Amino acid sequence: MAEFRTEHDSMGPVQLPAVAYYGAQTQRAVDNFRISGRRLPPSMIHALGLVKWAAATVNRDLGKLAGSARRPLDDRQVEALLAAAREVCEGQLDGQFPLDVYQTGSGTSSNMNANEVIANRAIELSGGDRLADERPIHPNDHVNLGQSTNDVFPTAIHVAVALAIEKELIPAMKRARHALAARADEWQKVLKIGRTHLNDATPMTLGQEIGGMARQLELSIDRAERARDAVLELPIGGTAVGTGVNTHPEFGTRVCGLLADETSIAFVEAADHFEANAQRDALVECHGNLRAIATTLFNVANNLRWLASGPRCGFHEIRLGELQPGSSIMPGKVNPVMCESLMQVAARVMGHDQTVAFCGAAGGQFQLNIMMPVMADTVLESISLMVGGTTAFAELCLAEMEANPDVCQAAVEKSLAMATALNPYIGYERAAELAKEAFASGKTIREVCREKKVLGKQQLDEALDPWRMTEPEK
Repeated sequence: MAEFRTEHDSMGPVQLPAVAYYGAQTQRAVDNFRISGRRLPPSMIHALGLVKWAAATVNRDLGKLAGSARRPLDDRQVEALLAAAREVCEGQLDGQFPLDVYQTGSGTSSNMNANEVIANRAIELSGGDRLADERPIHPNDHVNLGQSTNDVFPTAIHVAVALAIEKELIPAMKRARHALAARADEWQKVLKIGRTHLNDATPMTLGQEIGGMARQLELSIDRAERARDAVLELPIGGTAVGTGVNTHPEFGTRVCGLLADETSIAFVEAADHFEANAQRDALVECHGNLRAIATTLFNVANNLRWLASGPRCGFHEIRLGELQPGSSIMPGKVNPVMCESLMQVAARVMGHDQTVAFCGAAGGQFQLNIMMPVMADTVLESISLMVGGTTAFAELCLAEMEANPDVCQAAVEKSLAMATALNPYIGYERAAELAKEAFASGKTIREVCREKKVLGKQQLDEALDPWRMTEPEK
């Protein structure tokens, strides 16, 4: 076989690799967009394959493929087309999608890449010659039948994003939340001092503190579900500008139903195809929830990093797993590396949110947003980063961390915030004076109160019982 072959499109001849399943339009895009070397995420390609499979299935059921006015397909060719789309969906043809993310803003190049690959592979599967001058299965007339890039590409983005959230992000968040909740239950009897403004506050338990973090992750799961739900409406059926030109009136509804059945995600046809084709507000909303999750992940990781600081000159109220040497010069140093890793992931996602918001606001003129490929790549990368970061964090940090009860307890009696419990007995002003005196003298609040006979012994012990301060007064 020759190393290259020549194909023709509406603009003329194009030379491309002989072994490639893609065709002339893909090769033109390969030549034009030598930008980053960064391809669309595989999950986006797989979603394109799934959308093409659903579209072909509906066209088959509606009699559109066999009844094509120009090039009718027989049953064997139709089944081959469905099988080829399935191969794309299952990742078997990932190597045939070479296009750069930074391409035509509608994603037309990638849509045609999918159309060409599926058409040529279907010809091969049906026993035809995919290198012949005349080919029975056409990328536009058959694979793209009843579709436009303008409704297919955003539909594929929504499908890819919803699947990634449902199948990957939500389970990862649930595992992390479970690990934190287990520690919270285990540490309910570990007394410690609270902190506000990084300064001493009233006593609490380590379980209460970690339980608050577990609740943060529980709320993050809710936000992930809202992020998924933001992209359930699909533009498919709107074709070029939302009018549905060149497609069957039932096409969009049927395709959405198939996609819902295949994914077990409640996809529905867009309520308004003009909005759904033109704007990517749903992706902006989706990523806004992802940004909120990233904020939580950063906060949790950073707080655990602070609680583990030391081991002798920091808080050291918890111990994190010792995973690797922490310094090239300081022997024996071990750092909270999993916290730092997750914090960097979160920072990246927060930055991504600006990209998505800007693309949504600035990219949607009239009937089309022209920044969709980078939006797809950015949202999917955010999800992928948080899945990987959260999974590693749960396994190597949350599951391994231990409490230091003695360290936690030792700080409680020394805290000047113990004076808070005296407010109901002697008032805020007098309690503040005692706190300042205790600090100046290096004594505890209890010691100063005893010296000054502020309260009787039994009443003082009752007032300064730190366990009473960990819950509302009964």
